[in-house]
Amino acid sequence: MPAAVPRPRLLYVTDLAYQARGRRYCDEDVFLTSRLRESFDLALCHPRDAAALMGAFDAVVVRNSGPVLHHQDAYDAFRARALAEGVPVYNQLTGKGDMAGKRYLLDLTAAGYPVIPTADRPEDLHRLPEADAYAVKPRLGADSIGLEFVPRERLPHLAYGDILVQPRVDFAYEVSFYFVDRAFQYALYAPRTDRRWELVPYQPTEADLAFAQRFVDWNAIDHGIQRVDACRAPDGGLLLVELEDLNPYLSLDLVGEETRDSFVTEMTASLRRLLGATSSV
Repeated sequence: MPAAVPRPRLLYVTDLAYQARGRRYCDEDVFLTSRLRESFDLALCHPRDAAALMGAFDAVVVRNSGPVLHHQDAYDAFRARALAEGVPVYNQLTGKGDMAGKRYLLDLTAAGYPVIPTADRPEDLHRLPEADAYAVKPRLGADSIGLEFVPRERLPHLAYGDILVQPRVDFAYEVSFYFVDRAFQYALYAPRTDRRWELVPYQPTEADLAFAQRFVDWNAIDHGIQRVDACRAPDGGLLLVELEDLNPYLSLDLVGEETRDSFVTEMTASLRRLLGATSSV
């Protein structure tokens, strides 16, 4: 009798103890790992242990590991080692969005993409539209860490170098589009601006999907999960808020069972494609 073909081994990186406002990230990872075990041999580890453990696995899946700022040294070591040793990582480490910091907001602003106008130097402040207040955020921020709102007269006196400045937009609501690789999966939005984490399913228009797809196609990720966060501006159009391509929270508990099942199926197929692409190199 022929020997059984060994199943691919995944190291699933998550921080089950991470505390998020109004959400339990750990529940999502418990669900996802329970389903991925149907197709892969899988072990969980904390982000600080990933670099030391990943050599025993065929690929590493980075999921709800919390803001990298909380373990920047460990993440930098993991990333450098994975690239040096050719370890497949999901999401693919070539992302140009939040994975690389928020520089992309400046690049997209300069390129004329529909994004909230962003500046990082005093000499560029004149390019920002007039607003009642301005958002000041760290270039490497996450989960609103370090975010503050200031009046325009304070802008020339800020400590530039590691911050970004954007006008505060009086938007109608925020909406998120979720993709596996470059394929759209579902959308959620927050009808109330004062409760931005209370999300409900959203039915996007063709124009909405074209907006989100433009950023996913711009990004350099062939294997992974991306979330395009946008706001509905006063003129009715969408503006990019964030392109999350490192470890986006998926809010899978807020979608129907059919959508969850479809997402797991697509994620499983995406991981197999990653493993196949790596084995063929």
